[in-house]
Amino acid sequence: MANTLPGLIAAAPGPGAAPAIEAADGRAPLSRSGLRDLVRDAGAALAARGVGRGDRVAIALPNGPEAATAFLAAASAAVAAPLNPAFTAGEFAFYLGDLRARAVVLAAGAESPAREAAAARGLPILELAADAATAGRFALSGPAAGPPAAPPPPAPDDTALVLHTSGTTSRPKIVPLAHANLAASARNIGAALALGPDDRCLNVMPLFHIHGLVAAVLSSVAAGGAVVCAPGFNALRFFAWLEACRPSWYTAVPTMHQAILARAPRNAAAAARAGLRFVRSSSAALPPQAMTALEEVFGAPVVESYGMTEASHQMTSNPLPPAARKPGSVGVAAGPEVAVAREDGAAAAPGEEGEVMVRGANVTSGYENAPGANAEAFRGGWLRTGDLGRLDSDGYLTITGRLKEIINRGGEKVSPREVDETLLDHPGVAQAVAFALPHPALGEEVAAAVVPREPGAVDAGALREFAAARLAAFKVPRRVVLVDEIPKGPTGKVQRIGLARALGLAP
Repeated sequence: MANTLPGLIAAAPGPGAAPAIEAADGRAPLSRSGLRDLVRDAGAALAARGVGRGDRVAIALPNGPEAATAFLAAASAAVAAPLNPAFTAGEFAFYLGDLRARAVVLAAGAESPAREAAAARGLPILELAADAATAGRFALSGPAAGPPAAPPPPAPDDTALVLHTSGTTSRPKIVPLAHANLAASARNIGAALALGPDDRCLNVMPLFHIHGLVAAVLSSVAAGGAVVCAPGFNALRFFAWLEACRPSWYTAVPTMHQAILARAPRNAAAAARAGLRFVRSSSAALPPQAMTALEEVFGAPVVESYGMTEASHQMTSNPLPPAARKPGSVGVAAGPEVAVAREDGAAAAPGEEGEVMVRGANVTSGYENAPGANAEAFRGGWLRTGDLGRLDSDGYLTITGRLKEIINRGGEKVSPREVDETLLDHPGVAQAVAFALPHPALGEEVAAAVVPREPGAVDAGALREFAAARLAAFKVPRRVVLVDEIPKGPTGKVQRIGLARALGLAP
C-alpha cells in the first residue's frame, strides 16, 4: 500500500494517458503519466536550487491547476506550505517566518506582497511559468545552487504538508501532516465516495486549505480520476463550468452551496443536464434545508462530511445510497475511529452530548513547537476536536456546536447551530448565522445575521417572533441584523467568533 505521495500518484489505477489534472479554461488536460513526470522534474528543479527533504516551500499561487500540481510536486520532493495569495505583506512576513520557509513559489512575473516579504527575509523566489497548452504543467526558474538531480524518495513519516490553524481565538498553530497521514485520508475519502478512474471532480475550493488539497485534488489523483481546478469559486460561472467540464461530483462549503442555490432557478436546464453522481459538503455545518434543496436541484444525493486540518481533512461522512443519509448529521466514521467523550473523559452514551474525539492514521502526531497545545489537544492517543456532538445508536454523528462558539447567556448555554436552523425554516430567509453579542450584565446575548431571500422578504421583528414560537425564550435572538452578505473567512467559511466585531456590533 502506497504511503507516500509519489507512491500514491504512481499506484493510481487506470491508463497513464488518462486525464489527471484539468483546467476550466479549455487547455488540454495533464495526464497521469504527465503528472508523474512533472512531479519528478519539479523535484529535480527544487533540488538544483538547494531545496529538498524537510525544506518548507511556500506556495502563493492563484487557484487553478498549477496550484494543484505545485502542491503535489513540493509535497513529494520537500514540504509544501500553501499560503493564501491574498495575504498582505505583513501576513506573508509572519507566515514565512513562522514556517521557516526555504523558498517561495510565485506565478512568473506576478505582482505579490510575498515578493517584498521574501526579499526582507532573504528567501529565493522560484518563478512558476505555466504551460499555455496543458493544464497544470509548469517550469520553475530561480537562482540555482547546482545541477538538477532526483531527490531521494520520501519516507511515510516525513512531513509533506504544513498548514496553520485558523487562529480565530489564539495564535495560529502549525499542523505538520506526514505523507502517511495524507495518503490515509485520500484513501478514506475515495472509499467513502466510491471514487474511481471514471470520476471527475470540479474543485472550487481554495488550494491553500485542506478541503481542496485533499478532498478534491489528492483523493481524485489517488483514485485514478481527474480534478478540474477552477480559478476559485464564482457562483455566476459555476453552471457554465458544469456544462463545459461535465464533472461527476463537486465539493464545497455550505456558503458556496447556498450561493449556487440562489442561482439555480436561472440555470435550471444546466442543473438538470449536469448528471452529477453526488454533491459533497464539508468544512462547516450544512443546514438540512440546503441539503434538501440541493438534492432537488441536481437530482443527486448530497453527502455531508466532517473534517479538520489536524485529521488531514475527513473524519466522518454520510454514506452514499442505498445506505441512509441523515440530514443534519455528518455521517459515520469514515477512516479514523470517532468517539464522543463526557467532561470526565468517559465515553458518552448514544444520544448523549460530549466532545468529539478522533484517532487514526490520518491524524497529525501533534502541533509543531506547541507542547502546551498538544497537552490540551491530545488525550490518550485521541485528538480532541473542540466540537460538541452526539452519536446515535447507528453510529451517525451530529455536531451540536463548537465549544468555543457556544453562547453563554448568563449561564444558559445556547447552541448557535440550533438558532441557525430555526431561522432558516422561515421562507424569507436565505442564510442565517447566530453568534454571541457582548452584553454588560449577561456576559453574552444571542444575536443573528440574516440574508433575506429578496429585499423586503422579512424584517427583524417578524424573525424574532418566528423564532420565539419555536425556541425557548433564552435562545431567541435579541438582535437580528439584516445584511446583503455575511462576512466570511478566506476559505468561504463563516467565522462566528469575531462576527459581532465584523458587523460593527462590538468594539
